[in-house]
Amino acid sequence: MKLRGGYNITLEGRPAGVVTKLPEPQRLCIPLFSRRFNFSEVLVTDGQVVSDGDTLATDPDNYSVPLLAPRGGTVRLNDTDNHIVLEDLACPAGKAHTPEKDLPHIVQKMGSAGLKRYKLLTLGAWQFFSDAFTGDLPDPMGKPQAVIISTLSLEPYVARGDVQLLNRLLQFTRGLEHLQSLLEYQPIYLVLPDIKSEFATRVREQIRGYAWAKLIEIPMKYPYDNFNILARGLGLKGADGPVWSVRTEGILAVDRSLTVSKPCLVRILAVGGPAVKNPVHVKLMAGYPTDSIVDMFTEGDCLRAINGGMLSGEAINTAKSGLDTEARGITILSEPKEREFLGFVRPGSDRASYSGCFLSSFRSKFSERLTTALRGEGRPCISCNYCEEVCPAGIMPHLLHKYLYEDLIEELDEARVDLCVQCGLCSFVCPSKIELKQQFLEAIDLIAKEKEEARLEKEAAEKRAQEEAARREAEEAAANEKAKADDAPVEDSGE
Repeated sequence: MKLRGGYNITLEGRPAGVVTKLPEPQRLCIPLFSRRFNFSEVLVTDGQVVSDGDTLATDPDNYSVPLLAPRGGTVRLNDTDNHIVLEDLACPAGKAHTPEKDLPHIVQKMGSAGLKRYKLLTLGAWQFFSDAFTGDLPDPMGKPQAVIISTLSLEPYVARGDVQLLNRLLQFTRGLEHLQSLLEYQPIYLVLPDIKSEFATRVREQIRGYAWAKLIEIPMKYPYDNFNILARGLGLKGADGPVWSVRTEGILAVDRSLTVSKPCLVRILAVGGPAVKNPVHVKLMAGYPTDSIVDMFTEGDCLRAINGGMLSGEAINTAKSGLDTEARGITILSEPKEREFLGFVRPGSDRASYSGCFLSSFRSKFSERLTTALRGEGRPCISCNYCEEVCPAGIMPHLLHKYLYEDLIEELDEARVDLCVQCGLCSFVCPSKIELKQQFLEAIDLIAKEKEEARLEKEAAEKRAQEEAARREAEEAAANEKAKADDAPVEDSGE
């Protein structure tokens, strides 16, 4: 597979390859939203007592994907806006959900394969899937043109794939078998890193027994694990149908749902960043209080918490909030109290740079301590082309930026800003510190909005034209009837 662009980012605060279990919280504050989901249909009432695995709410716009209770407890709906709070938490029962023998109506309606897909949806495993091209949740009852499974997570400060697999290789291979049983002839691409290690060799030997899985080995270079980039590299096209994409944790969720029929309530995520004392991987459930996580792993104030990785995550307010159902990591950065005036002209022996303009380029490889400082104020684009060099999508971010600056929306659309995969590398390497990724996200939304408005306007114009044509036909028909009546001969009365 031919891949372009990319950049190896070396930063302080990356978690080690072990998993720590945090203490049980006193309460859970579960968001009714995440990056893809909006659980607007709440199915519980205030004060109701629920068990772990019960459905609290669903997203009606995403195949009714459920929001499951990670623990049993008492529901509070009015404590925090857009959250369901669970108090008086109980220990997880760990019981299996409704056994297959009690679901004859599902089997009769959809068959055994349909039953498996139904369980993936209702037990929380399906939310780990996405369409490689759009990022949306695919239809759980649909047919993909292909499936891409990635064991890599290359963005800084998200849960690593090898940590997810550690001591769970058997569950992973069972999950692969379950997934293959849902397909007919569609290919399954399994993406592995092209590294040599004892554990990597074990994984390859285990997988090579599956003739239906095509092994794809790629360099460990960000963002080569991006599903959109992988799909393009494999020659797949969005017009040919959805491409299911899923990471290691999703395959493990498939195994849990279909092997033991238990809901997927806990996931592994990374807690990292330069402000974290001991970066680790932790096993947590949705709703775990984010302020508790920050307090456990940091000291002092002036911190910024980010939901997700350092390049694609979003800043969160840790007060009165909890982890959402799609969280893969918590990144914590220091927030300097004072701006670093003219920071870009300082020699920077402790700073890494794609351009090699700092004194650090004379040092051996090291991990940079990142903060939220911009190393001086933002400056105009200097057309250095660094953003184009690292862009894995093959677009020219500096040119798109200039189109935006000139408000040339049509030219921006023709230059295919929609191919942006939101990896954030262009913003990271930009010596002028231009927020290119955010600009492109806003531009894509603007273009989509304008196209939708144009479509609605065209439909309205067509409707008006049809109504006008129908009115004219009615008038012509009425005129013809009147003309026929006027031309009709008068009968002789005989007088």
